[in-house]
Amino acid sequence: MPIRRFLLPARASVLVLFCAMCAACGSGSGREADAPADNAATVTTTVVQTQPWSDTIQALGTVKAHESIMVTAKVSETVDRVHFESGDEVDEGDVLVTLSGNQQRAALAAAEAAAVEADRMYERQRQLAAQQLIASASLDTQLAVRDSARAQVREIRANLGDRSIRAPFAGVLGLRLVSPGSLVQPGTEIASLDDVSGVYVDFPVPEARLAHLAPGQRLTGRSSAYPGRDFEGRVATIDSRVDPVTRAVMVRGDFPNPDRALRPGMLLQVVLERPARDALVVPEIAIVQVGRDTFVYRVRDDDTVEQVAIAVGARVAGRAEVVSGLSAGDRIVVDGTGKLRPGLKIAEAAAPDAADAADDDAIDTVTPAPASGG
Repeated sequence: MPIRRFLLPARASVLVLFCAMCAACGSGSGREADAPADNAATVTTTVVQTQPWSDTIQALGTVKAHESIMVTAKVSETVDRVHFESGDEVDEGDVLVTLSGNQQRAALAAAEAAAVEADRMYERQRQLAAQQLIASASLDTQLAVRDSARAQVREIRANLGDRSIRAPFAGVLGLRLVSPGSLVQPGTEIASLDDVSGVYVDFPVPEARLAHLAPGQRLTGRSSAYPGRDFEGRVATIDSRVDPVTRAVMVRGDFPNPDRALRPGMLLQVVLERPARDALVVPEIAIVQVGRDTFVYRVRDDDTVEQVAIAVGARVAGRAEVVSGLSAGDRIVVDGTGKLRPGLKIAEAAAPDAADAADDDAIDTVTPAPASGG
């Protein structure tokens, strides 16, 4: 009898567990009955609508001065005087370096004297020719001599002018690379000269954005050298050619630089801001990319889906602009595109019910009855 009293509670526990399992199986069968019929895929959808859309074009560009040259010598000569220091600001026409020109000055004096004598001889022969005392051919010969002497003077003066190296435009000089007494030759670098009162920034823009570019558009530049500072500029020029390798077009931005903060060679992050406009915008997750094909699944009236090829414009923060392929009011699949194929029937995923969620979270626990010691 004691053994029987011990086994009866255990048998009752087994019976309770068996009943619980049967109830669970019955509950699962009921849920399967609620599943969509005809093997419909459960997805989430949205209706495409026109929305205000504002995007930007970002690129990296290199700062260039409005005017920039390396000042060099034209002749082989010794430096007589240097009239500037590194970093000086100069005006157009200022003398930067004077080269020794003693030989040219002596040759100029001789040429000027010969020109004066040739002019005096021409005047005498012109008077004689007027009196018909000499032939007109002699007057023509003397005219050629006078013109040749004058040309010789101009040539020597030009050579002497090359001994004074001047600034071709106003700007800021770089490091001085020559000293008095240095021997310079054609091409010898003396100093860099940059007009940085305004700068250009050349940056590439993808070919697909070419239709959205226009001179005068607003630009914002940022440099790691000046954190938190924005430089304002405008689109100045769009290159006439597209690079066949990168499929990008070069755009030149014009940035005022009154405080000389931007310097040639700096790297600038350029943001081209486009004005707000109305556009068809879809969640980026709804777009399917297979090779070069881009498409979405559009829902028909009978709840079947079809593939629709689209052209995508800009993408911003998980959303994408649809340039062509869709119309306002089209219903497309957002989540669940990986299990779809054209012609498949879909069912909209329902929001989870609070009662079902509570049932799923509940855990049924069966506790065997304690054994009796009597």
